[in-house]
Amino acid sequence: MFAKILIANRGEIARRLFLACRELGVTPVAVHSDPDAGAAWLRDAGESYPLHGTTAAETYLNQEKILDAAAACGAEAIHPGYGFLSENPTFAAACANRGIKFIGPTAAAMEKLGSKASAREIARSAGVPVTPGVDGRDLTPAALLEAAEGIGFPALIKASAGGGGKGMRIVRQPAAFAEALEAARREAASAFGDDHVILEKYLERIHHIEVQLLGDEHGQIVHLFERECSIQRRHQKIIEETPSPNLTPALREQICQAAVRFAAAAGYSSAGTVEFMYAREDGTDHFYLLEMNTRLQVEHPITEWVTGVDLAQWQIRIAAGEALGFTQADLSQRGHAIECRLYAEDPAQNFLPSIGTIHHYRRPSGPGIRVDDGIDSGSEVTPYYDPMLGKLIAGGAGREEALRRMERALRETAVLGVTTNLPYLQAILADPHFRRGETTTDFLERRLADWRPAAPADDLTLAAVGALELLFGRRGKRPAAGADQGAGAFDIWGSAEGWRNVRPTGSR
Repeated sequence: MFAKILIANRGEIARRLFLACRELGVTPVAVHSDPDAGAAWLRDAGESYPLHGTTAAETYLNQEKILDAAAACGAEAIHPGYGFLSENPTFAAACANRGIKFIGPTAAAMEKLGSKASAREIARSAGVPVTPGVDGRDLTPAALLEAAEGIGFPALIKASAGGGGKGMRIVRQPAAFAEALEAARREAASAFGDDHVILEKYLERIHHIEVQLLGDEHGQIVHLFERECSIQRRHQKIIEETPSPNLTPALREQICQAAVRFAAAAGYSSAGTVEFMYAREDGTDHFYLLEMNTRLQVEHPITEWVTGVDLAQWQIRIAAGEALGFTQADLSQRGHAIECRLYAEDPAQNFLPSIGTIHHYRRPSGPGIRVDDGIDSGSEVTPYYDPMLGKLIAGGAGREEALRRMERALRETAVLGVTTNLPYLQAILADPHFRRGETTTDFLERRLADWRPAAPADDLTLAAVGALELLFGRRGKRPAAGADQGAGAFDIWGSAEGWRNVRPTGSR
């Protein structure tokens, strides 16, 4: 096992990886930008090194600065988390050149799987279904339009590299094709440095199903079942759950085995996720490869919940050369788990990021609740990085129990000082179609397109609520038998009732 690992990321994933390192007896080392110098998540690191600068390009994406920090602290490995450099084969190769272990797949595997065009060829070789489409690298706009007409509209143009919806356009009519193609190529070149696009048949009313994999460096690959990730806004996931409420056991097995075949054909090791589109048409189930994410996913906690496997730890153990300590037969899904992503953004203003100071933050707690976050009261939300504050995870014996616990967690969460998407998450969970599991990727457009948050309370109402909380929420009562007797369980100084520390003197 490594003695030191540098965590080349920030926020909730950095905090999660610090914990995984400590549980393995490894010293976690943090790097941070100047705006993150006083961040809450940074306090959990064993050591920290500044990456002087403000933007992601100056700091968390600066390969030389990160490699120099690893050398300075004597780290034997670098964990990139997700985002930033996590799927960058150039960085993985640079780590190898410096004699530092990159915790993730090999640079060669990332190269093959980072290209959607290459991934389609690997899928075909492994007998994994792919959507009807063509590789657009060497095709003229006229040839691509002809191909789109042959496939049938609506068509999807998407960047071969990258993800997150960048370089992607849905085209419903031939007349709009040329303009959409030019825009997709331009955006792909700007975001990924490559204007290579592929063309596919666009499927309506689909489910986004992804399969979690672990592969060791000794040739063993197992799946840890699937996650339903269809609640998306602008191709970004908001809510994920496992198991999917839409798969039969037989279909689950087919999709999961297809994911294993695909990863094996690519020679994959480490944690990774194979993503599929699933639809039921004319009474028949169809699923097609979407892409593979060669990293730990934001939504990994729900898989950890239902399988009992710590994915963050196993990713480190695999990188250290350990063989998986279990086989496919040892794995099963136990219960149900759901995750909601908490963002500092304003749903009433087209989800514009909200920046400022978090004056008060209250985490939910209780049975079945887990919180992965990187903030605390007093944290600053800056405009320089992704506005995700953290993730709320709820688990239960079944879907209904998990949903009830998540609803409670959302009610208990408080973030004052910046606007968040909490009301929007609550509206999604309350929707009857969501409760029935009718969660296709167009769900938000179909069901919440006209949603607006309730009008905020005025200052007088807030003052009244605060007074009631003071009077009735903190009355200094002693805890019930068997309750937590820790510090602060009984606090007379926090009582709003009248009290005195001497005996009554009586009346005269």
